[in-house]
Amino acid sequence: MSTPNAKTATLGPALKPKVSGEDWIMRVVLVGIALYLLITMVFPLYAILSKSFQTDKGVFLGLDNYIKFFSTPALFWSIKNSLFVTIMTCVIVVPLAFIFAYALTRSCMPLKGLFKGIALIPILMPSLLPAIALVYLFGAQGLIKGALLGHDLYGPIGIIIGESIYVFPHVLTIMLIAMSTADARLYEASEALGAGKVKTFFTVTLPGVRYGLVSAFFVCFTLVITDFGVPKVLGGKFNVLATDIYKQVVGRLDFEMGAVVGMVLLAPAVFAFFADRIAQRRQVALLSSRAVPYEPKPSRVFDTSMLAFCMLVGAIILTVLGTACFASFAKFWPYNLSFSLNHYDFDLMDGGSWDSYFNTLELAAWTAVIGTTVVFKGAYLVEKSKGFKIGRGIIQFLCMIPMAVPGLVLGLAYIFFFNNPDNPLGVIYHTMPILVICTITHFYTVSHLTAITALKQMDPEFEAVSSSLKVPSYRTFFRVTVPVCLPAILDISMYLFVNAMTTVSAVVFLYSPDTALASVAMLNMDDAGDTAPAAAMGMLIVGTAAGVRLVHAILSRGLLRRTQAWRYR
Repeated sequence: MSTPNAKTATLGPALKPKVSGEDWIMRVVLVGIALYLLITMVFPLYAILSKSFQTDKGVFLGLDNYIKFFSTPALFWSIKNSLFVTIMTCVIVVPLAFIFAYALTRSCMPLKGLFKGIALIPILMPSLLPAIALVYLFGAQGLIKGALLGHDLYGPIGIIIGESIYVFPHVLTIMLIAMSTADARLYEASEALGAGKVKTFFTVTLPGVRYGLVSAFFVCFTLVITDFGVPKVLGGKFNVLATDIYKQVVGRLDFEMGAVVGMVLLAPAVFAFFADRIAQRRQVALLSSRAVPYEPKPSRVFDTSMLAFCMLVGAIILTVLGTACFASFAKFWPYNLSFSLNHYDFDLMDGGSWDSYFNTLELAAWTAVIGTTVVFKGAYLVEKSKGFKIGRGIIQFLCMIPMAVPGLVLGLAYIFFFNNPDNPLGVIYHTMPILVICTITHFYTVSHLTAITALKQMDPEFEAVSSSLKVPSYRTFFRVTVPVCLPAILDISMYLFVNAMTTVSAVVFLYSPDTALASVAMLNMDDAGDTAPAAAMGMLIVGTAAGVRLVHAILSRGLLRRTQAWRYR
């Protein structure tokens, strides 16, 4: 009677799948990526959380620091101010971006590509630049200083206007993606049933993009409430959480209260992140295999009105950019507007130098190369490797954390973690490597999701066939996966490069005199009263980012033509 059991026990271990050497290598790399995210994200966040409960001597205080924060009127009102300007900006930007995206996808107006390009220009700007341009437009010596009807630019009005320009392209991108998945059959059915255009809009269009609207709102909310550049320039006496962190750390050297403000700022960002995740999980597929692509029908009145709207928005964006450009070349605003290159002599300015510009180029290049390699390899192992299911799930969760962490909070957390005397990694503090690491980590989530999306489009049969033919996985990766996913890889590298050029919040606490960056130099020059040189540095960043994007597009066009020929007949 015991023989079958004995036989089963004997065969049991033999039936277990054997873990190959390649699988072990993949698991080791996955563990390495997990350690990277733990060291660069989780441990620093724990450090800032711990600091918020301690004195400057490291003595545990409990909730005393938080009680002090909420009992200090000036600090507590920063929460209300932040929520006010954030919600007002969302109320303004989301409808404007919706109409703009509606014009590009639902009308037959001309020059759609041109207006889309103009609308996306602010992505290339540090958030400080539109704020500085608004000073030259509506400030005490501005070109149209009476346009605000007596209201002060330095306060909530200025912050809302500046943030609206800064976040508009980000919200527009989401709305364009949401509106690109429209099934023409739904509109034909609505027309056949006698529904008017207004009813069709509320019963077909809006329900189809409702999750895109929700996502756009929360993305706008997170970007505004965590932005540092615009309120730093235009805030005046109107305090918000982002500037309070800077004042507590740089102005008062009160790191404990800065940690408290950081944790308070983290709360709404985390809430917005998880609310957006929940909304996306509830989204269902809008296009089936039988769907018919929607093609708008010409309408003179509608197309003309949409063209007029896009021209108005485009004119505002170009005016802001043009004002900053003009101010950077004006000899002495507003008394001598003759052409001059004096403001580009950054070595003579307080807080600025040409070295900061070259440091930014170095940071952007390293971030693009190293970040793209780490992100895509990590996404590939999470998505395509076999076994180690629990470990891959944990890593996927770790990859999502950076999106919920504001740049200022991350930078402050790095101070507490890497500047700790007991941390052997402290040798990289105030060096270029820590700036590269911080920048990659800050923008890790979007890059990871882009790579995952591209990898999900590849049939698992590629790996199965390679395995059956005993082809090494690394050969399949370099000969099949990388060429197929090359468009996504190039997009990730460009995304990381541009954001490294324009970021300020995540690195404002981490640079040294030898590693100062262009965006930080803008901040320092503006603080020193050198507003025109700050605008000049901002235009240099915009011009460089635009030029690199153009070169990137030209060079990648030929590369994609060779590797992506299979996509076309």
